[in-house]
Amino acid sequence: MRLPLYQVDAFTSSVFHGNPAGVVPLEEWLTDDLMQAVAAENNLAETAFFRPGDDEGVFELRWFTPTVEVPLCGHATLASAFIIMNDLNPDLDMVSFDTRSGRLHVTRDRDLYILDLPTHELRPREAPADIVAAIGAEPTEAFAGQNYLFVFETEADVAALKPDMAALKAALEPADCGLICTAPRDGEGDFVSRYFAPVHGIPEDPVTGSAHCMLTPYWAQRLNASSVHGFQISERVGELFCTLKGERVEVAGRAAKYMDAIAYIPDRL
Repeated sequence: MRLPLYQVDAFTSSVFHGNPAGVVPLEEWLTDDLMQAVAAENNLAETAFFRPGDDEGVFELRWFTPTVEVPLCGHATLASAFIIMNDLNPDLDMVSFDTRSGRLHVTRDRDLYILDLPTHELRPREAPADIVAAIGAEPTEAFAGQNYLFVFETEADVAALKPDMAALKAALEPADCGLICTAPRDGEGDFVSRYFAPVHGIPEDPVTGSAHCMLTPYWAQRLNASSVHGFQISERVGELFCTLKGERVEVAGRAAKYMDAIAYIPDRL
C-alpha cells in the first residue's frame, strides 16, 4: 500500500521544536499489528491514525507509541487536526475525533489549535519512595491519577532532573502510567513541566498535551486563574495555553509541518 505520511511538530511555531508526531490518514483501519509496526518504524513518541467518521468534520482517531496503543495523546491530536485543516480540508475550522477517551474537538483560531480534552483527577498522596529514588529528588507535593504528578519548588529543580530510566520504569510499571514533574515558571509563563513515560516506550516526551489534563486543574487552583500558560522544558521545548472549563480542559498550541511523504506499507505482517 502507498499511504500518505506526515510529520508535524506540535506545540511550537517552528520545526525542530515542540513534539513531533506521525500522522497517517486512512480510509479504513489497518490491522492493529500493522499500525503498531508503522509506529515503531516511525520511532516517534506517537503516530496518529485516523479515518473518516459518519459526519462531515468527524473522524475516528487512534494513537500508538513505538510499543503500545495509548488512550489519549494531545500532541498527535493537534497534529492530526493541523493536517486535516491545512492539507486535506482547508475549509474546516473545527474537527471532531471519536477516540478511546470519548469525542474530542479541535478548533482553529488563527495560528492556534485548541484541543478540548477531559480533566484528569488529582488525588493527593505521598510520593512513592521508589519513584523519588529513581528521579533523585523529593517533591514538595505529589498526586496520583492517570499519571503521577510531582510538584517542585523551582524551575531549576525540574530542569536538573536526571532520572535513572530503568529504575523509573520499574517503579512506574505497577501503575502503568507516567510521571509529570512541574514547578513555577521563572519569567514568562506560569509553570514548567517535564514528562517521563518509560513504561510506554517514551523515556522523556518532548511536549505532552494530555499531561496538561492534570497540570491545568492543579495550576488553575493554585494560581486562582482559569487560564494558565505553560512551557514543557524538554530539550525541544513546547508552549501551551491552557484553560480550565469545569470537567474539560482547553489546551491550545501552534504546529509546524516538517514532512509530507508516501509510506510503502505491506498489506499484512
